[in-house]
Amino acid sequence: MRRSRPCRPGGVVAVQSPSRRPQTGGGTKRRSAAVVPMVLLVVIALGGAAAFAAWHAHRSDSSSAGAPDDGRGRPAATVGSTPEATSSPSPRASKAPVVPQSGTGDFRTAHSDGKAAGHGTLRRYKVQVEGGIALSPGAAAQEIQQILADPRGWTADGHDAFQLVSSGPADFVIKIATPDTVDDLCGAAGLDTHGEVNCDVGPTVVVNLKRWLLGSPEFHGPVQEYRALIINHEVGHRIGHGHEGCPGPGKPAPVMMQQIYGLHGCTANQWPYDSHGRYIQGPPVE
Repeated sequence: MRRSRPCRPGGVVAVQSPSRRPQTGGGTKRRSAAVVPMVLLVVIALGGAAAFAAWHAHRSDSSSAGAPDDGRGRPAATVGSTPEATSSPSPRASKAPVVPQSGTGDFRTAHSDGKAAGHGTLRRYKVQVEGGIALSPGAAAQEIQQILADPRGWTADGHDAFQLVSSGPADFVIKIATPDTVDDLCGAAGLDTHGEVNCDVGPTVVVNLKRWLLGSPEFHGPVQEYRALIINHEVGHRIGHGHEGCPGPGKPAPVMMQQIYGLHGCTANQWPYDSHGRYIQGPPVE
């Protein structure tokens, strides 16, 4: 709301005229007669200006009163405004994302296809995301495709290849699901995931949305790196790898190690192979 600057009562501003020598005779009456109309003109002009200012302020207030409000007593942004000029960053932007406990139970398949990565046995896979959660199947599929095609991934063994498909036959499906749905899918195979972890059952890799969005307290890298660990660990089971333990203090943890349960002296790692093509291996764990 814009406010007009207050005026003196009546809108009259005192003006001091420069001193002049007094005139004699009837000059004084003529001067007084001439001054009266001038004072009236000043009063009328100033009063008109004050009235215009008051009318304009009232008009502005009326316009603002009829506009949408942003909930903090300020007019909401109009068409053509930029968000930076009319809003402040959401306080949720710097916090961890909220993970829904359950979704619809139905899955949306990513309409994405990719080139085969690697050499040897080709395994086609689809990516599906549970309904009712704010995660794009296409974006998730693209991220998973990059993980499985990375030169430090399972293609480095020289006899495993992977290809993202959206239709037709697939060797396995990667499902990203809410904790309750993960418990249902994994529980059907006799696995207890406690709403916290992932699993590999039948032709399905089940990824817990909680881990996909939040990572793990044992893994101190970016959440994107932890997603690589999830995919490489579960796909590792699909191609025949079992669990492994820490090979020694200060060494990289094998990707087939259940790192979410503790690193036991190892350092967190999300890739099966190092940058020189050497497999990061630990002792077998039952």
